[in-house]
Amino acid sequence: MNKTRAITYTAIISAITTISSNLIFIPLGFAKIFPIQHLANVLSAVFLGPWYAVLQAFLTSTLRNMLGTGSLFAYPGSMIGALLAGILYSKTKNMELTALGEVIGTGILGAIATYPIGVLLLGQETTLFALVPAFVMSSFGGALIGYVLLKILVRNHALNGLLINK
Repeated sequence: MNKTRAITYTAIISAITTISSNLIFIPLGFAKIFPIQHLANVLSAVFLGPWYAVLQAFLTSTLRNMLGTGSLFAYPGSMIGALLAGILYSKTKNMELTALGEVIGTGILGAIATYPIGVLLLGQETTLFALVPAFVMSSFGGALIGYVLLKILVRNHALNGLLINK
């Protein structure tokens, strides 16, 4: 896939994800969980690779924060998940591992990475693992939707060359 097409797909996925953040989110204390971001991370990881997936997560997090529908926690969570999912897909071409990478990257590593943001920047007293259950639930739901959607598309031969290094 050429760079122009990859950047265009990244922008389109970011735009759709940002728009849907006004419709589908679950408020949880001072964070908002957003399963559609995890769906987008899995799709970006498979269609675009790890670096464009991270770019998509960064753009979406930035736009959501600018529009008031996101939180600072969106950055580490979504970007770590997108990176791990993208790396796993590019190395294995296994969609199950890609979805699992999103859950581990966002749900565990990303949630732990939010601790300094909560304590230092937002002044929120919390435990180190306070957001792990919420991030795992959100990322599991979104990654599962992404996995099922990809399996349906593959089964119906609807991807025709969109998968990176198939």
